[in-house]
Amino acid sequence: MPDVDIRPVNGHTLTKLHPIPPETLDTPPAPVDKPDTVEAVDRPDNPLADWLTVPDVPVLPVWARSAASIKANVAAFVRLSWWQARYHGIRTPKYLVKTLLLAARGFYRATVGMWPTLSAQDHSAVVKALRAQSKARPEDVELAARLQLAHGIRTRTRRWRFGAAATAVAAATIGIILADPLVQAGVAAAVVTPLAHLGRGKDTVLLDQGAPPLRVDMSAQQLNDALRAAGLLKSGRGDEEGPRVTCTMGPVRDGRGWAVIFDLPRGGGKTASDVLAKREVIAQELGVDEIQVIMSRVRAAKGGNAGRVSMWVADDDPYLGAPNPSPLAKAQAFSIWDPIPFGQDARGNRIEVPVMWQSMFFGGLPRRGKTFTQRLMTAAGLLDAYVRHYMADGKGGADWMPMRAVAHRLVMGAEDAAVQALKAMLAELLIEMERRFAILRELPTSLCPEGKLTPELVRLKNMPVIFVTIDELQEYFTAMDRDDREQVINDLCRIARRGPAAGFVSNFASQRPDAESVPTKLREIITLRYSTQVVDKASSDMVLGKGKAAQGADASVLSEDHVGTGVLVTGPASYVTVRADYLDGPGFAALCAKGRALRQAAGQLTGDAAGDVTAAADAAGLKLAPILSDVLEVMRHSPRMFTTDLIAGLVNLDEDVYGDFNAERLAAELEAAGVKRTSKQVKISGTTLAGYQRRDIEGAVPPEILLG
Repeated sequence: MPDVDIRPVNGHTLTKLHPIPPETLDTPPAPVDKPDTVEAVDRPDNPLADWLTVPDVPVLPVWARSAASIKANVAAFVRLSWWQARYHGIRTPKYLVKTLLLAARGFYRATVGMWPTLSAQDHSAVVKALRAQSKARPEDVELAARLQLAHGIRTRTRRWRFGAAATAVAAATIGIILADPLVQAGVAAAVVTPLAHLGRGKDTVLLDQGAPPLRVDMSAQQLNDALRAAGLLKSGRGDEEGPRVTCTMGPVRDGRGWAVIFDLPRGGGKTASDVLAKREVIAQELGVDEIQVIMSRVRAAKGGNAGRVSMWVADDDPYLGAPNPSPLAKAQAFSIWDPIPFGQDARGNRIEVPVMWQSMFFGGLPRRGKTFTQRLMTAAGLLDAYVRHYMADGKGGADWMPMRAVAHRLVMGAEDAAVQALKAMLAELLIEMERRFAILRELPTSLCPEGKLTPELVRLKNMPVIFVTIDELQEYFTAMDRDDREQVINDLCRIARRGPAAGFVSNFASQRPDAESVPTKLREIITLRYSTQVVDKASSDMVLGKGKAAQGADASVLSEDHVGTGVLVTGPASYVTVRADYLDGPGFAALCAKGRALRQAAGQLTGDAAGDVTAAADAAGLKLAPILSDVLEVMRHSPRMFTTDLIAGLVNLDEDVYGDFNAERLAAELEAAGVKRTSKQVKISGTTLAGYQRRDIEGAVPPEILLG
């Protein structure tokens, strides 16, 4: 007997016969499977498998798959309807005038069209023919009689037709005059509407367009033509068009652009990565700038494959316009364990970046918003009292100056004293990192299940998350000799590589990070990368990683107008162009003051911030003379400083204020602020020149601030 498969399917029974292999003839029969253990219908050898396969397609459209989606779409429809009603309601007088003009034209056309009937032109042809014949044969009496009869018939026809038309018009006019206003309006509409319809032209549009015309139009045909021009689709032979992509969605309108998801045809040898690499050519073929074309692969987790591409083509540049304020500016507190609000992508989707267990690198040209964007990450840490900040700024300008209110360690500038302070800061960080690992190793798995810092351990063991922020790295590396440079690079690599497990978050930034300014071995271990505009693809790859530009993550396509916009790479094949949230200098300073208050309340104000004179004065509501505050900042790492070096530091801090200062003016300003110099000469490294002692500057600070 052949082997029999009996499977119930939708109330029916499928019976399939299979040959019995010879080697199983002498074996005892296998036990019969119970109905609930029968194998599935969709077997490869079942001829009905394809027909019985349930399509893996959602039954409902995307907008109707959840109550929230339905509610949102209905609300959007109501808002759109209300906007359209207001838009066209204001233009009603204009529409009435246009309607009357069309009705007048329609009346003229109706009159011209009815004139042959009113004037009985069908009879006129007979009259004209008989008149011509009568002139040729005036002696023909019968012909003359026929002409007279035809002329009389035409005359009577004209009279009753014109009379009927006049009577109808007069009756309608009198009826309208005597009728109620509502009836008058109805009759007028009944008369004007067909006349206006008759008076319309080929290109006549009565209503104004409520929305601006589409700047970009896209169809499946245009998409195929663009891909074929880019060499991603083969051309056909003769009149054949060739292979085409399969659109699994769209093209459809999606916000301020067109969205489409398509599969490349098989047999062409092209993949989704090939499409991403041809972004510029595709944009040119679609008639847009490449910044308007947003493409990405659709991975298997989202139902994709190696040839499926998601594309969104914006109507205009999606990264221009008023900046989006950072939600951190109004926040009272924030947990660094949560993703940090970072910005928006081209379609307006909120981008949030988790930073725990991560390290970050920011790069790009000067004055493109690199520092402002890097400060967003640090700003989130300001609002968490259990985040300890280690900050170094190689430029030493005003961008990071407010951090003196919060930072456990603050290094400003790249002078010799600042370089030594940076080295000491890194050594302190490494000691703290090893101390934490020693503690974590001894903890039971119930407290430390993964051998890493947890939110509970932060407070239990007083091990706050450590945020290491270094801006303008290249300034430090340029200022160091070879041995110091190698030592600092190795220290940074250790912190970025091992530090995350101990609660260290690295946040580094530099301009074009070539091998000289920021070595490859440091850049390659960074997990999150962000680049504002750069000059070329090679520079973009230096920031974002080798080969990223070929995958579509190319910061060189950004222009000078894209300040605060950059490409964010979050993984080997994950990237997005982000318009970062905006947090200006005063807003950042306010967050630093808020962060200081949070740390004071939690007992977490430590290090340099705890002893910072200027920050203490600000917190106490006292105002130091600006010259005192700035001089103390420049002399942060030096107990004494030559006058020339002090003026240079002040100029670097604020060129607009101190650009014209000389030794005499500096002395006069400090004397006016209450500084009494114990000596006008200072000795540094065996050299004695005019200068200042830091203790003399601090002597002008109110005692209650120094004691507090």
